[in-house]
Amino acid sequence: MALQDIVEQVVTGLGYELVEIERSAGGLLRITIDLPWAPGSEEYVTVEDCEKVTRQLQFTLEVEEVAYSRLEVSSPGIDRPLRGERDFERFEGEVIDLTLKAPMGAAAAGQVAANRKKFRGTLERAEGGGWQITWSDEPPPPPGRKVSKKKEAPVQVLGFELAELKEARLAPIVNFKGRRPKSVAGES
Repeated sequence: MALQDIVEQVVTGLGYELVEIERSAGGLLRITIDLPWAPGSEEYVTVEDCEKVTRQLQFTLEVEEVAYSRLEVSSPGIDRPLRGERDFERFEGEVIDLTLKAPMGAAAAGQVAANRKKFRGTLERAEGGGWQITWSDEPPPPPGRKVSKKKEAPVQVLGFELAELKEARLAPIVNFKGRRPKSVAGES
């Protein structure tokens, strides 16, 4: 049985979702897990969850005779990779970093450098299907400075299909004042 299948079977059997498997030099086997997502749920992987999966994986990998020197089980973290449609649905409205497989070219009508492949913006569902991110290249104002409502920075939009992406991750933005509540649809 392949390593991917073994790990996925153990992780899903314990009620978790396999996010990523990584084998590094020196025999490190890194497994990233998450809790299954349902709309409206905001649960996070705990240390106890990682410990439970680690114990079961150690036993299973020994039985299956998988060679590794160190096993590391962790949560996806603040820069979680976004892989499939479900991940994009789950993190709609969040700021993400994405890298395209090919540069923009002339598609942006000169608003974006033709060789640009990396973008950071807010993930949204596109009107015609697919996904888009919106961003402004103007830097945010310093804390405490009032921003004129008349002078708004131009917002740019990039539509994309999942097949066009090389990589997409949540942007690692840290708020030391605690989690912000999700805005209710229709509120501004």
